[in-house]
Amino acid sequence: MALSNGDTKEITGDPRDGPRHTEGAVVILDAGAQYGKVIDRRVRELFVQSEILPLDTPAFAIREQGFRAIIISGGPNSVYAEDAPWFDPAIFTIGKPVLGICYGMQMMNKVFGGTVHRKNVREDGVFSISVDNSCSLFRGLQKEELVLLTHGDSVDKVADGFKVVAQSGNIVAGIANEQKKLFGVQFHPEVDLTERGREMLKNFLFEIAGCSGNFTVQNREEACIQEIKEKVNNSKVLVLLSGGVDSTVCTALLNKALNQDQVIAVHIDNGFMRKRESKSVEEALKKLGINVKVVNAAHTFYNGTTTLPISDEDRTPRKRISKTLNMTTNPEEKRKIIGDTFVKVANEVIGEMNLKPEEVYLAQGTLRPDLIESASTIASSKAEVIKTHHNDTELIRRLRDEGKVIEPLKDFHKDEVRALGRELGLPEDIVSRHPFPGPGLAIRVICADEPYVCKDFAETNNILKIVVDFSASVKKPHTLLQRVKSCISDEEQETLMQITSQHSLNAFLLPIKTVGVQGDCRSYSYVCGISSKDSPHWESLMFLSRLIPRMCHSINRVVYVFGPQVKEPPTDITPTFLTTGVLGTLRQADFVAHVILRESGCAGKISQMPVILTPLHFDRDPLQKQPSCRRSVVIRTFITSDFMTGIPATPNNQIAEEVVLKMVNEIKKIPGISRVMYDLTSKPPGTTEWE
Repeated sequence: MALSNGDTKEITGDPRDGPRHTEGAVVILDAGAQYGKVIDRRVRELFVQSEILPLDTPAFAIREQGFRAIIISGGPNSVYAEDAPWFDPAIFTIGKPVLGICYGMQMMNKVFGGTVHRKNVREDGVFSISVDNSCSLFRGLQKEELVLLTHGDSVDKVADGFKVVAQSGNIVAGIANEQKKLFGVQFHPEVDLTERGREMLKNFLFEIAGCSGNFTVQNREEACIQEIKEKVNNSKVLVLLSGGVDSTVCTALLNKALNQDQVIAVHIDNGFMRKRESKSVEEALKKLGINVKVVNAAHTFYNGTTTLPISDEDRTPRKRISKTLNMTTNPEEKRKIIGDTFVKVANEVIGEMNLKPEEVYLAQGTLRPDLIESASTIASSKAEVIKTHHNDTELIRRLRDEGKVIEPLKDFHKDEVRALGRELGLPEDIVSRHPFPGPGLAIRVICADEPYVCKDFAETNNILKIVVDFSASVKKPHTLLQRVKSCISDEEQETLMQITSQHSLNAFLLPIKTVGVQGDCRSYSYVCGISSKDSPHWESLMFLSRLIPRMCHSINRVVYVFGPQVKEPPTDITPTFLTTGVLGTLRQADFVAHVILRESGCAGKISQMPVILTPLHFDRDPLQKQPSCRRSVVIRTFITSDFMTGIPATPNNQIAEEVVLKMVNEIKKIPGISRVMYDLTSKPPGTTEWE
């Protein structure tokens, strides 16, 4: 089978409740990292058994259960904070090899007398670090390696007995005590963006910890089918089917595990589908022998509401009724309304079919990354909420607590689901489809009724001017110039000098917010726009997109604005809500862009391509006080294997520039479009979707 071997279960009970078969396994202590599950997956790919346990697991429990080594994940907290998660410091002194990742490294450093400080400079993205390849963790690697860094806190004083084995400029990126087999890295070796991360983990597991690499378990497909049979028995299952790979594989598993009359497949057209999407979904699934009931619920969704806390600060059980979806601008509230409305419509379907709700299970194609980003306790007990997924709202969690939700793919990542789909005999065009979110186009419209302009707007704009005019700025000393210089290495300063002397660029804040993930925490921050006098030089733009969020922590996304150089960036917005006209504009832009992508033959190189509508109207003369009435489109090409991290496709590299330019020219022909932009942001600091 094409799936990674090994199967990890999170222990929900007390780890001291008796012995488990964990001799020779690795324990992953969960400090709340967005990539915690990816660590576990990478370990399993190397045929080593792993278990995820809470960070506060006592050292004696780890020793008694026979774990061979410990990996501590990253997390959103600060080790010096009063509310820092508790852990047993004895985990470092029970004779087990330990690899601390990000927060895990800072814990280790603090326990042995080192210090950790929050520094002015953040690192969020891919950076080149220098490594000591005589260290056993880095044996066989180059002296310079590309890694993913996502942190604001940094090691200040290195702990006694440890030496620095990796550096990012003047920031400590790795420490080691070879004698005690204790290693810490400030970066993420578990993600694809760290190019040689697999080899680092291999060194730790086999060379340092002495793992055997012979862990295999029963076929995961059979495990899924067995779980479904045991839970459902003779009841019926209602599966909400979007037509995407996740829900289709979930339905195929249900059909294989249960009798055909037990499975009720429903496709809910929520009014946010792509052009002709519902019809094509119905036809494709019928070819697979899956009978689908299509429910047109657009009106119900547009006018949907849900209950929400009185405010973010209110910790009482009091609730308020949200605005209707078509008047809501907050992205979290939009997602929650959509998720809860899905359940309400599903209950209506159950009623129409004269079924008893208590005898019907709800099935979803929920994946592990969905749960991690929603901070569900199924995936991680300490993860920060990045965005609520429509299949992990409070109502869904309540149904889950009641044991009424079937999620056979909850321990899978996207590539593993694709492999399982092939194993089940699903056709390649279904298995390799680009993901499309359940809330659909609703979360690809940036809704707003006022511009986002905070008190740091002017200062951040000044910093951006210094960055894109760096070669001239260094001749005119300024306090903000020193701040920029303190955030970048000498080599980066040279590259910036070269770029800004060769290209005429300007950079500016856009008065909108998007969701990002920075240092394992959710951010809801500015977008930086860049425009140029000449044709775009993509490598330079990608360099700037990595640099800018590091210097300006209030920016989590960078876009290139096609067209003439922007002289007067917009400072207001076009009021935008989920109305049929707005959705129609985005639907056409999305359709045009994806037709061009498919016809170009580039679709297989791109993992996903969200097309986003923003409330921005460029090219207005401020003296004429022309109102903002148009909107602009963003093309977000995204390349990833795990959907937890990823990079934008660079034109002339992963995607032909003429394909991108054709998309831009065709989208500009759509009535009401002001400009087209290209998202240059990796994940992190930007999420795949803008909301």
